[in-house]
Amino acid sequence: MKSSSTRWVYLLFCFLQGVLLGDENDGRLNIYWIDVEGGAATLVVSPGGQSILIDSGNPGQRDADRIHEVITQRAGLDHLDFLITTHFHLDHFGGAAELAQKLPIHAVYDKGIPSESPDRQRPDARFPLLIKPYRDMNVGQRNLILPGSEIPLRQRNGSPPLTLRCLAANRQMIDIPVTESSLICQEEVPPKAQDLSDNASSVVLLLEFGPFRFFDAGDLTWNMEHALVCPVNRVGKVDVYQVTHHGLDQSNHPSLLRALEPRVSIMNNGVTKGCGANTFETLSSLGSLQAMYQLHRNLREDDHHNAPEEHIANLSKECQGLPLRLIVSPDGTSYEVEVSRSGHRRRFETRSTSDQ
Repeated sequence: MKSSSTRWVYLLFCFLQGVLLGDENDGRLNIYWIDVEGGAATLVVSPGGQSILIDSGNPGQRDADRIHEVITQRAGLDHLDFLITTHFHLDHFGGAAELAQKLPIHAVYDKGIPSESPDRQRPDARFPLLIKPYRDMNVGQRNLILPGSEIPLRQRNGSPPLTLRCLAANRQMIDIPVTESSLICQEEVPPKAQDLSDNASSVVLLLEFGPFRFFDAGDLTWNMEHALVCPVNRVGKVDVYQVTHHGLDQSNHPSLLRALEPRVSIMNNGVTKGCGANTFETLSSLGSLQAMYQLHRNLREDDHHNAPEEHIANLSKECQGLPLRLIVSPDGTSYEVEVSRSGHRRRFETRSTSDQ
């Protein structure tokens, strides 16, 4: 039988662990941006404890280990309910097979696994070999995601509605009646050359928790971003914008950003990848934007294109690979962004429902 002092130490440990991990029944929504060195891996943990991983980083143990650590140690879970792959570039699907060996993945959603390279301009002859681990990995279910598809999330009693919906995939978008063209669409921003890579076919996702709205478009590129909001805005305004395509300048069309009017941006860049000058300037010009966050400090010569240091999860090339975390209140009316490296934590008000 445990002594009284030992029992109190044990109870204190359990209490602190619950505070650090968050009780899956406390009604909060958590989003983690996992450092996969310029790839993508975004973990959503619902108020009811369900987990959704959007993209899985690069092949090899590093990224799978980092994702696994966030799922099991920071979120306190022992499996992954849903994996969504936005498109078939190695920095977005490459870590899935290794992750599937570390914990159960109950369901995978993607836009259909191609047998050959989906990049029409520069096809990679190695693609059939590169995609094989993803195709062969042991998972519970395989599902095709299409514009209008919704991930079947469990609703928590007493919580606002929680939805995760696909707005676009394979260059197709949800249909919305065009009543009038947005003034934003009248701005003279020239198109870029047609993107024949799979980036332009990325799955576009909108997560809503009551009034809170989060947008993730994978690596969607310039012309497709414009089509998403012009002549009609298919997304509406959002609270948090995952900066498209790691902040590269072939994405992040000004019309998209001005249509979304995000209050917070999160960039999953690398030390030299992403954080493009034009993207940074466009974000900085948004009157709606209250804060910018990055997974890495940009270490190129144009290092003035960086968020404030306390808003950056990792500052050097050799780093711990720390994630960024966002916590949405149980009623969805506010959220906080946490940078564990700097101890930064800031609260933001969610847009009102009438301001969408």
